[in-house]
This record gives sequence, structure tokens and C-alpha cells, in this order.
Amino acid sequence: MAKAVRLDKFLADAGKGTRSEVKKFIQKGQVQVNGVPAKKPEIKVDPENDVVVLSGETVGAAPEFVYYLLNKPAGCVSATEDRNDRTVMEYVPSDRKGLFPVGRLDKDTEGLLLITDDGMLAHELLAPGKHVDKTYFVRVEGKLTVENIEKLENGVDIGEEKLTMPARAEIVGGSWEGAGDSQPGRVRIENLPEVYTELHLTIHEGKFHQVKRMMAAVGKPVIYLKRISMGPLTLPDNLKKGECRPLTEEELRKLKKGYCYNKQNIF
Repeated sequence: MAKAVRLDKFLADAGKGTRSEVKKFIQKGQVQVNGVPAKKPEIKVDPENDVVVLSGETVGAAPEFVYYLLNKPAGCVSATEDRNDRTVMEYVPSDRKGLFPVGRLDKDTEGLLLITDDGMLAHELLAPGKHVDKTYFVRVEGKLTVENIEKLENGVDIGEEKLTMPARAEIVGGSWEGAGDSQPGRVRIENLPEVYTELHLTIHEGKFHQVKRMMAAVGKPVIYLKRISMGPLTLPDNLKKGECRPLTEEELRKLKKGYCYNKQNIF
């Protein structure tokens, strides 16, 4: 028999919001327990036997794991806590314990970041031997040359024992091409250099500051960086910077199909 829990904790663990958010739902009369409007967040519910309804939707017991997609803004760090900086966890609409970011984006880097409490899935996505694709929108100083692209795609020396694994590089814009502001992926930045290049760069490793080090190795320092995909996940156009939402059923299906496991560890 499941242990009875507070109603606000039950709703928060089920992914319906933070504790403070679900308390507001209860105060507004949007929550019913066994057909009776709930008046207090501290009332106890039995996850196995009580029927909890929020705004007409039956809420099931908390899933074993939860998964959130964050469009990380610049200025926060990819950590669960930090003494000096705001963390990505402050953007997650849940107080569920055990959540963490899967991998790291630099403080000044934006874009797709998966937040979960599923440690085995995180291992599948981050393990060096898995070579999961990660694609970035990159803006660099100067004109990217054919020679630069060939080096990126063959592997470059970033000061480690081995060259980087071959990457994929595709130029998508730049001042020297006369690209317009309406071009997909473009982000306005003040004080742009007179000549710059924009590209999509796909890597299969996760070395420290890897994209920045790769571009510096070909003489094109990064001035803006945004991750737009990781494995089967793609950053949605309608997810604004700083917004975070649960994965859709389709996103979760793709993620588990490619990288997750069942209880028998069959991939």
C-alpha cells in the first residue's frame, strides 16, 4: 500500500507545477479529491486509491522519472546549485527532488538542455562511447573558408592527446553573404564584427568548451553559441529563452527509442 502524501506534494511530483503553483490551484478550487473540492494543500491523499482531478483532468501518481526541455538563456550555469550564479534549475517548473541537467552548456551559451532525474538515460546520452550528435548554431568572427570546414570535418587539434572526432559543418549565413535578418537561426547581437560567419556544427563528443576550442583552432573565435539539438531532441521554435516544459509524448518516445532502456536493459 502506498504511503499517503500531502496533496500539494502529490500534484508537484506529478509534474503539475511547483509547490507554490499547485497551492494556488487548490486555493482557486481547481482541485478535487474523490469528487470533493480540496480546500487545503496539506490534506493527505493515497496515490493508489484516491482520485485527484485538476481542472477536469485526472492526475495519476508521480511517474518513476520526469523529463523537461529547457531553452537555456545566457547568464545561468548548468548546475543544480551555485553560490554565485543563477542555475538552470531555477527555470524548471517543479520542486521534485533529484532533478539535474543532462550535460553542461557554458554560462554564456544558450539553447537546448534536458533536465531529468533519470540517471541511466543521462549516462546513455553523455557516455563518450555513445557519440550522441549535438548540433549548435554558431556565429564566429571572420569568413569561414573551405579549408576551415575541411579541418573541422576531419578533426582539429584542441590541445589534447587526440584530434577531435570528425564533425559536420554547414554554413547558414554571414555578413559577407549579405544574409538578411529573417534567416532562420539568426539572433540579433549588438556590436557585431564587420565580417562574421554563421554555421551549424554537429559534434559527437562533449569535451570542455569543445565548440569554442574547435573554432579557435581554425582561427575563427566564437561570438555566439546556441545548442539546437541533442540526439533525437530538437529545440522547438516556440520555446522562448528561459522557458521550460515537460517533454511531449512524441519527444519522450523518440528519446527512449534511441537511448533509453527497459528493466531488462534491452535497448
